Amino acid sequence: MATSDGQSNPFPGMNPYLESRWRDIHHRLVTYAADQLGPQLPRDLRARIDERVFVQTDGQTDHELYPDVRVVQRTHRAPVASSSPGEFAGLEPIVVEVMPEPIREGFVEIVEAGTGEKVVTIVEFLSPSNKFPGVGHEQYRRKQQDCRESHTSLVEIDLTRNGPRAMAIPEQSVPQRCQTPYRVSVMRGWAPTKYELYSAPLRRRLPDVRIPLRENEPYVTLELQPLIDQAYRNGGYDDIDYNSPPDPPLAGEDAAWAEELLKSRGLR
Repeated sequence: MATSDGQSNPFPGMNPYLESRWRDIHHRLVTYAADQLGPQLPRDLRARIDERVFVQTDGQTDHELYPDVRVVQRTHRAPVASSSPGEFAGLEPIVVEVMPEPIREGFVEIVEAGTGEKVVTIVEFLSPSNKFPGVGHEQYRRKQQDCRESHTSLVEIDLTRNGPRAMAIPEQSVPQRCQTPYRVSVMRGWAPTKYELYSAPLRRRLPDVRIPLRENEPYVTLELQPLIDQAYRNGGYDDIDYNSPPDPPLAGEDAAWAEELLKSRGLR
């Protein structure tokens, strides 16, 4: 029986078990993508990493909230005298308020070198916070609109099955053959009503994506599969328990296929 070496991604494409580790995976993908694109760019373009910051509040989705101790408030009532030696003197409680930690989402910008660094193309790896209702979703929708209005190319890579679709292209406009668990959309800044769509089925290698630069300029290529494999390897994800289902779980034929794949690799 063939077995996994423990260091390599056992899936031929996206590993669904990595979705529940998205915070780490997302950071790695953004960094590795910038590193992969940089050497391909013309001399006057650069691949930079930027980030947006937001905080989800009460009444919004609790996806991707990371609590931290933010405020400590002490009461000022006088202590009560102790009734016997060694007994604590009526200490008042400390009130600790736990506030959501700001969420930081990175993305890749291809910019013109020099003062101002005009943005040519943005490459986004979508997160659940972009997809579920809340501040993150609202910010992301505004960014999509800004790209259309500024004629900035936008590449959207969705490698998470959790949550509704949030790409710039309306879901009802996505052809059936591209309605796969994972997918990629490319909007070219000079043609904001036309989209290049890449399907990304669970059982196949992730696609190589043509990244647009400026109009009438050759595209560069982002190879997605090496990014996922590198994130798996460098992140030490050989500790994943494949005896449990992924989160979110697979269903139907994909679940049956994954079961057989993991068994064939000695992981179940």
